[in-house]
Amino acid sequence: MSIMTKTVVISGGTSGMGQATAMARAARGDRVVVIGSRADAPYRADLSSIAETRRVAAEIAREHPRIDALLLFANRLYPKRTETPDGLESTFALYYLSRYLLGTLLAPQLDAAGNPVIVNVSGTGATAGGVVWDDPQLTRRYGMVRAQLQAGRANDLLGVAHTGRARYVLYHPGFTRSGQSPNPVIGAVTRTLARVAARPVEDSVRPIVDWVDHPPAAKLTAIDRGRPVPPTLRTLDPADAARLRAYTERLV
Repeated sequence: MSIMTKTVVISGGTSGMGQATAMARAARGDRVVVIGSRADAPYRADLSSIAETRRVAAEIAREHPRIDALLLFANRLYPKRTETPDGLESTFALYYLSRYLLGTLLAPQLDAAGNPVIVNVSGTGATAGGVVWDDPQLTRRYGMVRAQLQAGRANDLLGVAHTGRARYVLYHPGFTRSGQSPNPVIGAVTRTLARVAARPVEDSVRPIVDWVDHPPAAKLTAIDRGRPVPPTLRTLDPADAARLRAYTERLV
């Protein structure tokens, strides 16, 4: 193998943007490590489960002592509130907590790489929603959009709180023609909108594919549909990031 071959770990890599990124990096000769819930994932795991996420991270750490890039895509829409076996709201667990765990548990392997990068694909730049501090598990007033917005803002704060060697990129690609919703009504609406308003998946993943080879120089970079997000945006508040980290550490 070429000495330039990189080890790239992708969560949610069996469909949509994650799959497109995996295929693009594999075409360049990388070792691509795909985590997903489908049978075709090299590392199959339910990332909404703390135990499953810990298990798959331990397996990857044993087999890949150096990780050049951790690319975080895993997410799912839950029209009705559901709980994981850990008693957590499922959007929070999958969209946010699995990303926290993978970044934390694989930090030694990332630190061992020459120029590592973490790319967290979410909705940075948006200011709608936020962490519901008095009810983060949304037990009292659940809504699918509300859950997605909360987890998105939590991922913003995850980037702010990052302390490892890896450069951290928060990336909002915009509406992209990718993936299928398990809910037939949501899927039909999404497909209709995608035909007129969505970006091709190849366009959305191009920056991610390039960041694996050329991570940004800054410790934290936030990009919203091609535009830099100022670090002073209220959704990137360091005090909120520290508060969320403390809450998360108590959970896990």
